Amino acid sequence: MTLAHSTAEQTGLEETMAAIGRAARIGAAALAQTDGDTRAAAIRAGADALRRRTDAVLTANRIDLENGAGLDAALRDRLALDAARIAAVADGLETIADQPDPLARGLGEWERPNGLRIARVPVPIGVIGIIYESRPNVTADAGALCLKSGNAAILRPGSESRESAAAILAALHEGLDEAGLPREALQMVPVADRAAVGVMLGMTEWIDLIVPRGGRGLIERILAESRIPVIRHLDGLNHTYLHAAADPEKARRLVVNAKMRRPGICGATETVLVDRAAAAGLLPAALGDLVAAGCAVRGD
Repeated sequence: MTLAHSTAEQTGLEETMAAIGRAARIGAAALAQTDGDTRAAAIRAGADALRRRTDAVLTANRIDLENGAGLDAALRDRLALDAARIAAVADGLETIADQPDPLARGLGEWERPNGLRIARVPVPIGVIGIIYESRPNVTADAGALCLKSGNAAILRPGSESRESAAAILAALHEGLDEAGLPREALQMVPVADRAAVGVMLGMTEWIDLIVPRGGRGLIERILAESRIPVIRHLDGLNHTYLHAAADPEKARRLVVNAKMRRPGICGATETVLVDRAAAAGLLPAALGDLVAAGCAVRGD
């Protein structure tokens, strides 16, 4: 590849990303004028569309799995979808839709001595860039959370999950159409080139916040390169705490769900902490359930 060719490709990529950013600003402005019921309706319609599109999503996911034949077992598990997982994603969308409107609550109100009334109210951030790796479900989760809170999203999935992510995004776009909202509110970076991430991290004019979901390498790169504020996680280290007043049966269910629902994801519980006063009553059954489910348990 010649230097001129490389420069032309970079220029083309930057122009593509800028066009996405401009469109996202339009989408964000439109969302800022909507009410919570409209945004929730779009998410519910997206959930319905996802259920209808199950076969198309599974077909796309098979392509990703074939292309990712060399991925390790944990990554393939995160990437893989089946009908049950798609149904769970759709159910999760409806759960998000059913939450109270985060923009409809007051955060405080007071009156100054001169009679001026001041109110603190939540407002959307604007455009949020979501950069993630092999989890196609993040397309739905992140897109719906942004939509629920009145924010536009630019989604950049990992190359290993691009087909699945695009199929899921098509369902969300159908939901936006049904609710009369612009598709620019939820967009996906259309190129797999890793250089797109670098361009995205410098789009200060178009993106207000970056949220990464992935491994240490991705997070460290984003922290090092981003010129945009970042909200990030790292390494999991998730704990479940059992309070002395916890309902024993609910505690058992929560512990098993927190660890065994999908052990390979970064959100799976790795440590169970229990109030010493309740250990004898809570731990034996909860740990027994984990062992029965195939989990190795080590005590301290």
